[in-house]
Amino acid sequence: MADGGPLHALVINNKVSNVCAGGDGVGNAELVCNAVAQELDLPNGASSVLPSSTGVIGWRLPAQELATDVVPKAAKALQMESALAAAKAICTTDRWPKVRSQTLSNGARVVGIAKGAGMIEPNMATMLSYIMTDAIIPKATLQTMLTEAVNGSYNSISVDGDESTSDTVALVASNVVSNTDEAEFRDSLRVVCQGLAQDIVRNGEGTGHVLRVHVLKFPGTDAEARRLGRHVVNSPLFKCAVSGNDPNTGRLAAAIGSFMGKFKNDENIDTTMITLGGRVIFADGKFVLEGDEVEQELSTHMKKAQYDEHSDYPPHQKCVEIGINFGQSSGGDGEAIVLGSDLTGEYVVVNADYRS
Repeated sequence: MADGGPLHALVINNKVSNVCAGGDGVGNAELVCNAVAQELDLPNGASSVLPSSTGVIGWRLPAQELATDVVPKAAKALQMESALAAAKAICTTDRWPKVRSQTLSNGARVVGIAKGAGMIEPNMATMLSYIMTDAIIPKATLQTMLTEAVNGSYNSISVDGDESTSDTVALVASNVVSNTDEAEFRDSLRVVCQGLAQDIVRNGEGTGHVLRVHVLKFPGTDAEARRLGRHVVNSPLFKCAVSGNDPNTGRLAAAIGSFMGKFKNDENIDTTMITLGGRVIFADGKFVLEGDEVEQELSTHMKKAQYDEHSDYPPHQKCVEIGINFGQSSGGDGEAIVLGSDLTGEYVVVNADYRS
């Protein structure tokens, strides 16, 4: 994160892979950063350049090709009209670009872009996000706000439960617009980050449903509540059930029980209530599932949240809604909202053919 001075965003679309194994990774990154600094005539040289990238782990960055060919072309393409071009340039297996923005009452703006579709699991996964603002806010304050926003957004999502070596969330400020209300800015930053995080999940590799798990009254911290939410959305059996619009509620309950048995085995969870699509499916220690009408209602809820995994753009923002409320007697106050995706055959196809 940086603030002060003119803001330049140079996006290099690196889709070159399988170049050569090994090499000096740090040296390659420095070579590209030096090329960027020289091309933009940055007064502080490469120290003003923030490198970030994704790609096949273990394969060399084509540094020389980037430095001599791609960097000059990217510099010539710099423009100030829209962030959409940058959002498109960082896409790899993403199906659509992701852009979110908020305008504050004093005219300042918060604009963010992101990429990421697979290997999405905090902290933070194979994802890149760049957030820009022209508001004047102290750097230390920006850092605190960004940390808060990230915990409730990028660190609360999962597509497939696989972590990566590459992730970046950067907030940069050009310090142009004064008299910014910090509370309003904090809310706007949160909205942008949460929107982009949901876009990443909805744009997940092969994703056909987005799962939203709301954990309440957890007997532990908010961070632990997030871990439970991630455990649920990472359950392969439950993810497959959602993909098929099958309200297999036992798989949901089993995922919750698995987490509690491993990490909170001494907690009394007799008052836990589970909901799916707003309907109570488990309460007072037993399932509440009576008749075919309930089965059809739950399946219909999933179908309404579904979309074609080949969609060029998301047709809606609906989610499969899951609630886990441990009740007052749990003695806890942990809360979290976690987003995840289903598991489709398309996900397998994408990752089976990723390098071929």
